[in-house]
Amino acid sequence: MPRFTRRDILTAAPAAAGLAAALIVPALARADQPHMEAALDALKAARRELDAATADKGGHRGRALGLVKSAIEEVEKGIDFAKHH
Repeated sequence: MPRFTRRDILTAAPAAAGLAAALIVPALARADQPHMEAALDALKAARRELDAATADKGGHRGRALGLVKSAIEEVEKGIDFAKHH
């Protein structure tokens, strides 16, 4: 059975707190903005697919990727705005 020292625990504490916040905060945001969060998830999936696509298709893949990234930023800004207003 592994033994953890106080130093091990203190070293891991900030990471554990960050992980907890990363899990809790998005869950709260999802409850407040379910449609915006769904859109954000779909846009991120689209970005992953465009990143994985081969060749540039005459520049259209690159332009689509730029537009998706801009859309992600706008949705994130909208979610953030709603949190503060």
